[in-house]
Amino acid sequence: MSIADNLKTVQASTAPATLVAVSKTWPAAYVQEAYDAGQRIFGENKVQEIIEKAPVLPQDIEWHLIGHLQKNKIRKVLPHCAMIHSVDSLALAGQISRIAGELDLVCSILLQVNISDDEAKFGFSADQLRGEFEEIQSLPNLKFEGLMTVPKFDSDPERVRPAFAALRELRDDLAVKHGLTLRHLSMGMSHDAKVAVEEGATLVRVGSSIFGKRDYG
Repeated sequence: MSIADNLKTVQASTAPATLVAVSKTWPAAYVQEAYDAGQRIFGENKVQEIIEKAPVLPQDIEWHLIGHLQKNKIRKVLPHCAMIHSVDSLALAGQISRIAGELDLVCSILLQVNISDDEAKFGFSADQLRGEFEEIQSLPNLKFEGLMTVPKFDSDPERVRPAFAALRELRDDLAVKHGLTLRHLSMGMSHDAKVAVEEGATLVRVGSSIFGKRDYG
């Protein structure tokens, strides 16, 4: 099947969530093919890939950074990035806020939560986020859109469902406590997007189901 056919299948299976097509490691030509099929939001894990692809692809593409952001890359990526999904600490949020102010930008962010307490993953613990949220919320030049998580991988999506439900409940608790509208839950990838949507995902990050699996051999 073509990228266009794959895209149509994924869009149908993940509605009503918004699809972030994860184009990490794929060349600009593949992104262009998905764009020509109607996709406008693309997610990259690395700042460098956004910086390289953005100038050579249509300017109405909305780039989302979904991977870990190093502080020394903030200034480089902010002018190109519509949303950062992976703000995983108060310190990082503070740096983004400061640099966005210097660049006269307002940056849309999601706060990454390590909802499964996975030592291999970045993100706030639920308790840490509750404790630091008010301070994060007070930072200028940031637009708080919601939460993101990358739960522990499980080949059975049903076993990941409790993690997705826990993120939704945390989002709802924070929204009520702080009087906010946190509209987005970024959760779910190719193998578990359907379950994530059932648990309230508004953004799903899907790559291999659209572009195929990378042959690194």
